[in-house]
This record gives sequence, C-alpha cells and structure tokens, in this order.
Amino acid sequence: MSLLTTEIHVRSTAPNHPKVLSDRYRHRTERPATTPAQELTRLLFGDSAERDRLHTPWRRLISNETFRHRPGLSPDERTARFYAWLRLVNDTVGKAEHLAGDPALLASLHEWAATVDDGGGLCTVASIHYNLFLGSLLDHEDDGQRDLSDFTSMRRIGTFLCTELAHGNDSFALETTAQLDEETGGFVLHTPRPGAQKFMPNTSTTGGPKTAVVAARLVIRDQDQGVFLFLTPLSDENGLLPGVQVRPLPIRTGAPVDHCLTAFDHVTLPREALLEAEHGRLGDDGVLTSAFGNRRKRFLRSIARVTIGKLCMSGAATGASRAALAIAVRYGQHRQISGQRAGECVPVNAHETHHSRLLKALSTAYGMTFLHRSVTARWERRTSADLADLEREIAVAKGWITWQARGIAAECRERCGAQGLFAVNGLSGFPDYIEGTVTAEGDNLAIWAKAAAELVLSGTARQDDPSSSATGADELTDVRFLRGLLAGSEAVWQTRARLALRQGPARDPLARWNSASSAALSMVSAYAVRCAADAFIEAVTRAADPTARDLLERLCLLFLLHQIGPYTGDLLANGFMSVEQVLALPSMLDKATSELAPHMMTLVDAFDLPDEYLSGVPIANGDCIPLIGHAGAPITA
Repeated sequence: MSLLTTEIHVRSTAPNHPKVLSDRYRHRTERPATTPAQELTRLLFGDSAERDRLHTPWRRLISNETFRHRPGLSPDERTARFYAWLRLVNDTVGKAEHLAGDPALLASLHEWAATVDDGGGLCTVASIHYNLFLGSLLDHEDDGQRDLSDFTSMRRIGTFLCTELAHGNDSFALETTAQLDEETGGFVLHTPRPGAQKFMPNTSTTGGPKTAVVAARLVIRDQDQGVFLFLTPLSDENGLLPGVQVRPLPIRTGAPVDHCLTAFDHVTLPREALLEAEHGRLGDDGVLTSAFGNRRKRFLRSIARVTIGKLCMSGAATGASRAALAIAVRYGQHRQISGQRAGECVPVNAHETHHSRLLKALSTAYGMTFLHRSVTARWERRTSADLADLEREIAVAKGWITWQARGIAAECRERCGAQGLFAVNGLSGFPDYIEGTVTAEGDNLAIWAKAAAELVLSGTARQDDPSSSATGADELTDVRFLRGLLAGSEAVWQTRARLALRQGPARDPLARWNSASSAALSMVSAYAVRCAADAFIEAVTRAADPTARDLLERLCLLFLLHQIGPYTGDLLANGFMSVEQVLALPSMLDKATSELAPHMMTLVDAFDLPDEYLSGVPIANGDCIPLIGHAGAPITA
C-alpha cells in the first residue's frame, strides 16, 4: 500500500521515492499554507497562534537595529550590552514571571537570541536571570509573601551560584555552608576553603545591583541537612555588600559575560532567605521536615530548574544552527565560481561536493528542531509518573543537539571560506557559543553517562527492533524501515553493555562500569538519533501542503540514510540489513542528495529569519561584496 497522501500519489511512482505515512494520519493535516516554505515554517514553529505566542515576539525583537554587529567594542562594553539587551527582553515580555514560568517561551527566546551577533551573551544572562534565578524563586513555596518586584522590574539582576571551583558535575558534594543561627533564626553563609568558591557566575557589578540564589549546605546543630538554595544579595548601587568577595575570571572564548569567582565570609542572611518546598521546610523550633529522606534527592529538587535550562541550551544550539545554515546556503547560492566551459560561471552550491555537506547539515538541523519541539511539548504536559524518563530524554536530547550544532557551525563556516572568519558575516561567533551549550546545565558526556547507566540498569529491553529480515535495496527508501534499523542498533548496543556489565569484576563497581560504558554510550547515541527520527517522522505526518510534504519526506530520508551509516556492520551481522542494502547505501545517499539540491533555498527560507537580520549579514546578500571597510561598513558592489 502506498504510504503517501492522495495529493502526491503521482509522485510516488518515481523510483526510490521515500515512503512514510499510512492513511490513518490524513485527518491530522490542516489547510495548506501559501507556499512550501511557509508550510515548512508552520511545521518548524507551530500554527499561527502558537507561533505568535512563542516566536513572533523574539523574531520581532532581533529585527531591532541594536542587535546588528558592532565592531570595536571592548569586552566590558560587550558585557554591558548584554545587560542592556536583557532589559529589552524584559520590556518585550511585559511580565517577567510569565516568561520564567513558561518553559516553551523561555526556550524560544534562546532560539532567536542565539542567532544574533554576540547573542550567546544574551542567552547566558537571560537563562540565569529568568530560569535559574527567578524560576527557582517561583518554584519554591512562599505563600506569595516574597516581593519579587525588584527582580521582575530589573532594578536588581538575578544570578545563580551552584558550581564550585572544586565541584562541577559532582556539585552534590559542594562545600559552601549555611549555618543556622539559632539566636536570630537566620543563617551564616560561608566559603570554607578556596576550592569552595562559586565558579564563574556573573556576579560583578556590571549590569547593576545583583542578588543571587546560592546553593549551600544547610547545617543545623552541626548536622548536614543537604544542599538548599538561599536568596543572597550581592551588591547595591555602591558596590559589593560586606562579606561578599568577587574576583573576575579571565576573558573566555565567545561572548564575554562577567564570569567571576565568588566567596562568602560569614555573610548573615535572614530566615526568609531559605527557599522552601516539599523537599525541606524549617520549623520555628529549628527542625527540618522533608518529604525526601535522601539528601541527594533534596539537592536535585532544589536545582530542578536545570532541566528547563537544558531545554534552553538545546533551543539556543538549534537556533544558532539554523541561522548558520541560512547564511551559508545563501552565500553558496550567489557566490559564483568558474564553470566547466570558458566564460561560464556557476554558483558554488551547484557542486555536489559543496551542497552535499550543507544538505546533510540541513537534514540534521530539521531533526534537531523537531526533537527539541517534541521534548519541550512533553515537558509542558509532564506528570509525576513520567518525570524521571522525561528528564533523561531531555538530557539526552540536549547532548545530541548541542554536539550536532557544533559540527553544523564548523561546516557552515568552512563552506564560506575565509569570509566566514569575519565576525560581521555572522558565522565566526557560533562555534564558541555552542561550546558553552555543550557544557552548560550539565556537561554532555557526564549527563549521557548518567542516562546510559539508567538505561542499561533499567531492566527494560528494547521491544521495537526490526521485525522482519532485510530484503532489497528499495526498503532503503522507507523511513519507517530506516527508523527500525536505528532501534535495532540501539538494542544491539544495549545487549553489549549489559553483557559487559555482567562479565565485569564483581567486587569493583568502577571497573565493571568502565567495561560497559563505551557500549552504553553508543546505545545512548543510537537512542538519541532514534528519538530525533520519531520526531521528524511525526512532523511529516502533519504536513498539509503536498509539495512541502514531499520535500520534508525526502529530507527525512536523507537524515536517516546518513544516521544508519555508522551502524551498518552491526545491522548486517544481526540480519537487520542485507548485503545488497549495505552496498546500495552510498548510491541512495547520492540520489537523495541530488534530488534535494535544487530546494536548498526553500529549506532555509522556512527558518523565517527576519529580513532585517539577514540584511545585516553581508555574505547572506548577493548584492554586497563581503569586505569590510575601515569604519566597519560593508563595501557594496
């Protein structure tokens, strides 16, 4: 049975056409948009109401001239610029509590902010202020007694202090203490040694007075009760407050946010500084009650906002990738080089060696976007029953998306040659910022290792391996067959990891895990791609315009053909692929690539970047010679 819609049934007679859908999905489609690009935009960003709520405010914001490239700014001036932008965000959203309480809106802010020159700096301060700081305050119960107006009006900037110089991914072991003072009922916040200094929060006086949410060990009568959060003023209009010690760190690569080392010398805090919820409430008698007997669980509840932070990092990496591709594809379209005949010129995009790399990146960027949309939507409707699984999937998605973004940013810069090295051309800043997303809210390798251990030890084996033996090469045009191959790879690596764990040294837990960890990480990689494939295929089911659906199906096919490549050995050995299919894979990739090559501009037009943004990037415009004059202005033809 044909898996294509009735409207494009004629297309399905073409050889090697990708097969995707069954007729049961037809009722889910909506009235077609005006053009294929507009329909792809709808699939990427949602229907008009959703797009207007989540994306239009930020798209309009980055159209502002203030977000264009400004050469010659010092690191301090760039940092001050980020805080000025943060206030523009606050003016745009109207009600800061609304932004902090809406994970999808917050993640979409990062998608659009990451596209602009130095946008990584805005993403950093916005993520800290709205998510980690204000979000933490809103998530902890205070019966509405806490006045947040200083923070929602930006009279004070919020920051978040958790990681310490000696404790990064093991922040559960942090050493900063908050000792209960039983005479006053308040607390004494203290940094006991240099390794306990809070590492790289934005705690300087740049941007205005600041207040922090500080993660510290609550100590009551010499008993460690676990890590809790404490609201701590750091500075006012006159500078740092008594007992607060801030030392600027050296300038790092990327956007120069005011990263610092921060310590506390017996800083006194009032009783209401403690952020309380079900994980811990302190009675008037100095007794802590908690729904969690485990101190680690108390800590994880305290810093629960890091999951939304992961969504924000995924959003930023996805947005930056789409912007980089829009610039690189446009440049390749109008960049003319000598053709095969004398006097002939062709766009560099005409060459398969050039466009194949960009199309691979484009298919990945679409997969990243659909996966990000999927986990964000699921987070918004989460329940206590699926919370742990969803937190793990968001962590895995963040790792895969940000790692893919790293490769896309490098590819786009390289495809633009030396022009991509100039900051004004919008590409050179993406790699440095994306490196930050790889580490922020949990280092990718560490969070993948945690997910790997959970999946290996869960006791649940994969149930959706390919159900039938591989046959002919034509199956390589069926995206559901290809998706099944990813599931098969995932199952193979899960089996390997479990076997290695069972055969490891019985009395050496670390050695046992080390013997299984490589296979377990390979399993997580296949799991991540399979989740992206599911989200991609689901997006195709929602396509209403026949031409757009056809295009998206082909792009999904290209994505999956690239993704199964590294697994063909295992798939062949386990009977999931035939020799014929393995041998046909390269030619299938070439065919899928050549069929998509004429549509690259449609695929990037769907990213819906504002004209004001693109007009500020010289190499994205065919009527501008991308050279920079002494005053920083582009030299036009």
